[in-house]
Amino acid sequence: MPENRTVMALLGEKWRQNYGRDIDYLHFHNYLEIGYCHEGKGAMVIGDDEYYFEGEGELTVIPSNYLHTTNSDPGNISYWEYLFVDVEQMLNKMVPGSPRYVEQMLHQVNQRAIFTNRGKAPELTESIENIIEIMRRGEPFYQEEAEGEMLAFLSKIARENGNIQGGGSVNMREKAKISNLVSRSLDYISDHYREQIKVGDIAKRLHLSETHFRRVFTQYMGVSPLEYINIVRIRSACEYLIKTDDSIAAIAEKCGYYTSSTFNRNFHKTVGMTPEEWRKKPENFERKLLEFNVHSEEGW
Repeated sequence: MPENRTVMALLGEKWRQNYGRDIDYLHFHNYLEIGYCHEGKGAMVIGDDEYYFEGEGELTVIPSNYLHTTNSDPGNISYWEYLFVDVEQMLNKMVPGSPRYVEQMLHQVNQRAIFTNRGKAPELTESIENIIEIMRRGEPFYQEEAEGEMLAFLSKIARENGNIQGGGSVNMREKAKISNLVSRSLDYISDHYREQIKVGDIAKRLHLSETHFRRVFTQYMGVSPLEYINIVRIRSACEYLIKTDDSIAAIAEKCGYYTSSTFNRNFHKTVGMTPEEWRKKPENFERKLLEFNVHSEEGW
């Protein structure tokens, strides 16, 4: 996300393509993703659910850290454009001094992923069409205009999700609570993985016992907190290995490992080769990391 921005647009012909070709895994982002389909046919996989999209006016709203992917039909070219939103930063910027309001709205925006279209949700679709055009034109003060429109859009999403939560089951509300806790822990790990993170410290920040936090995190993500921290660190190390000439020891320290033996052991366990070997042959890195059984929501 560009500095001091809360909305980033991925627009244009680059996003007219055959989605999903040679890719058989889900992914997630650090920010809320909004997708708008201009043309094409295929399947949108969101968590454990699959939706078929066909032509203009299909809309997706996918919370941060939520697994998903887009697959065009074989031989079909699809055209999607995307908006990524730093929801928390936007709310803090536009409604300063209201932490309780920000927390409640952030929680309700992230309740669930949404797949809809112009026929089912004309107001939501029109809002996103307007924001995309604002970003595309890039006229003076366009970012401020887009943020105002986006706040109105997110307010509608939060209100709709709040209504669903109010009439939903206790189980749904509990899942939303757990999702929020894990999301906060992922953010913390992303910000502090270069430091000596202790799982107990993360649990304390969430006001949970370490045992309870480990259980909740592992059930939700499919890997333990420590395993996830190692994945983040090793991913960062791989970027340093391919993009810099830094020594292995220097890279290890930059990524939160303070002994070479620990770094080498964890690197080999995660990637299947030593750092020196990977530096010479990085092409299997992404596929290896994606073999981890990372979380996908059930029933959302």
